[in-house]
Amino acid sequence: MTAIEEPRAVVLDAEEARRARNARLEKIGRWVLPVVIMLAAIWLWDRICVWNEIPKYILPRPGMVLDTLIADAGLLFSSLLVTLRITFLSLLLAVAGGVGLAILFTQSKWVEMSLFPFAIVLQVTPIVAIFPLINIYVDNQTAKLLLCSWIVAFFPILSNTTLGLNSVDRNLIDLFRLNGATRWQELWHLRLPAAMPYFLGGLKIAGGLSLIGAVVAEFVAGAAGQSSGLASRIIEAGYRLNAPRLFAALFLISLTGILIFLVLSLVSHLILRRWHESALGQER
Repeated sequence: MTAIEEPRAVVLDAEEARRARNARLEKIGRWVLPVVIMLAAIWLWDRICVWNEIPKYILPRPGMVLDTLIADAGLLFSSLLVTLRITFLSLLLAVAGGVGLAILFTQSKWVEMSLFPFAIVLQVTPIVAIFPLINIYVDNQTAKLLLCSWIVAFFPILSNTTLGLNSVDRNLIDLFRLNGATRWQELWHLRLPAAMPYFLGGLKIAGGLSLIGAVVAEFVAGAAGQSSGLASRIIEAGYRLNAPRLFAALFLISLTGILIFLVLSLVSHLILRRWHESALGQER
């Protein structure tokens, strides 16, 4: 190594060390900073309640919310299971219906032009406007909630999967057709793998929307009783001015939404990590 190359190697080693150190700090900060900000927000919430002597039926302290969550765990978690059942069933139906219809759209432009506007109408119409009709035509309470939640979660799956199926490189399509591939071979070996990142992106959106749809549907339906979901517990706590239980139910809904997003993000990463640029870039 010459005298010129030696300082250059030292500079490159220092640059690599700096990049590695920044990458480690960024990885740590990605988890530490949100936790620190959340703890600071909870502390400030507690201090505001103390400094202003706010009654617990208006704004309870965080410790009181935690005590209520523990004391009412049986009631709240049983309601959470009801909400989760509606959420995951609606998400499953949204995936089946959205992917199936997207494949049908890809196979026939006439079908897409005929039916896609109706999917848009379902998406842009508020669920609170549709529910009175559902309430008239559907007798079963669970079916009402499931249908409302499905309507909210269906469109992201359909639109993202349709976009993915139609975004295949035209050169690859021509290559498949030159080699005599059938339409179903082209769909299975080319279009579906290419659409997977789009589908998984839509799935992450639909996961949160299915939970929102389940909660909003229960608000609109006004369901009550021991077998009702978390939205009913919020309504009931509001009527009784039981703010600690109301906040505890809200906390469970928020935590559930975060966990759904994290699980679906993990599923997306595990599927894409070995071959798609969006996941490969995160590992560099």
